[in-house]
Amino acid sequence: MANPVLGDLRRLVIKIGSTLLADERKQLNRKWLDDLADDVNILRNNGHQVLIVTSGAVAIGALVLGIDRRRARLEELQAAAAAGQVQLVHAYQNALSRHDIKVAQILLTPDDTEIKRRFLNARGTLEKLLEFGIVPVINENDTVATDELRYGDNDRLAARVAQTVMADCLILLSDVDGFYSADPRANSDAKYFDVVDSISDEHMRMAGGAGSTIGSGGMQTKLQAARIATLAGCATIVASGAVERPLNALFNGGRHTTFTASSSPAAARKQWLAGILEVRGKLMLDLGATAALKAGKSLLPVGLTTVAGQFNRGDAVMIIGHDGVELGRGLAAYSSAEATAIKGCRSDQIEKILGYRGRSVLVHRDDMVLFART
Repeated sequence: MANPVLGDLRRLVIKIGSTLLADERKQLNRKWLDDLADDVNILRNNGHQVLIVTSGAVAIGALVLGIDRRRARLEELQAAAAAGQVQLVHAYQNALSRHDIKVAQILLTPDDTEIKRRFLNARGTLEKLLEFGIVPVINENDTVATDELRYGDNDRLAARVAQTVMADCLILLSDVDGFYSADPRANSDAKYFDVVDSISDEHMRMAGGAGSTIGSGGMQTKLQAARIATLAGCATIVASGAVERPLNALFNGGRHTTFTASSSPAAARKQWLAGILEVRGKLMLDLGATAALKAGKSLLPVGLTTVAGQFNRGDAVMIIGHDGVELGRGLAAYSSAEATAIKGCRSDQIEKILGYRGRSVLVHRDDMVLFART
C-alpha cells in the first residue's frame, strides 16, 4: 500500500541536520541514529531507494579536537571535519548494520554536481551503489570546500544530490517542523504552510537566518534547496527530526511542509537538456542507431558513423540521425577523440581500443533528449 505522504515517490534523498545528531551533552546521539535506521529499513522493505546526506562531521570533530567551533579558525574547522567524518560514517554503519544494510561514504563538493564531467562520475557512482542495494552516506568534503564552512550547510548539497540522481523526493529533517511565515519560536502569529506549490520571492523573505548553535543553516537554505530540487522535478518535504522515529512520525501524520514539483525528474531533466544552447560537437548515426534511440535506447558506439567538432566528456553534443536531421541532444560519455576511436565498434571492444574499461554507451538515455518530429 502506498504511503499517504510519499505516494509513488520511490527514490528518496534524506538530509540530516547537525542538531539532530547531537544529544543534550553535544555528543553523538546514537539512539536517534538507531531510530532513523529502523525507519530506513522499513522504507527499503517497502521498495524505496534511500540516499542520506548528513551534516555533523565538524560538530563531532570539534569534540574530538576539544575546540569551540564557533571560535575556531578555518584550518581548525577543516581538521575537525576530517576527524569527525570518520566517527560519523562509522556511526551510520553501525546503526544500519543492525538491519544488514551496507553503507558507502561519498564526499562531494559543489563542483562534483555542477561540472558536467564530474557530475557524470558522481552520478555513475551513486547509481551503481543503489543498484547494489547500498545506502550512500553523503557529506560535503569540508576539508577542501572552504566556502561551505564559512556560510553554507548541506541543504543545498542534498538538493544537488537529488538533482544528480533524479530523485523523486527530498526530505529535509531538522529541528523545525515545516515552513512558517516567521520564526514560530519568536512569533506566535507565524503562519504555517502545509503545501507550497511555487517558491516566490515573498517566501524567501519570510525565511530567516540560522536558528541553531550547532547547525549552520536555517530556513532560507531549506527554501533554496527546495527551489533547486523542485525545478529538477523532485518534491521536497521539510519536517522535524527532533522526535522519536522521525520518518515514521512524518509518514503517520506528523506536521510538515511539502514543496511540490510541477513535473517528474525525468521530464525536468529532458527540458534542461533541450534548452542547452552551447553544443560542442555532433554525433552522426546509422539507421540502426537512429531506430534504437527512437525506441528509448541509449546510444552505443556501434551505431556511430561520424564525429564532428571537439568536445570533452560531459559536453553537450548534437545527435544527428541517418537522414542528416538532428534527433536531439545529449551529454557525451567520451571525448571527441575517444568517440572517433571507438565509432562503429561493439561495446565489448572499447577496452581493447582505448586501453581502459570505459562506459558501454556514448550517450546514456537519461542524458539525452529527442526532439519531436513533425
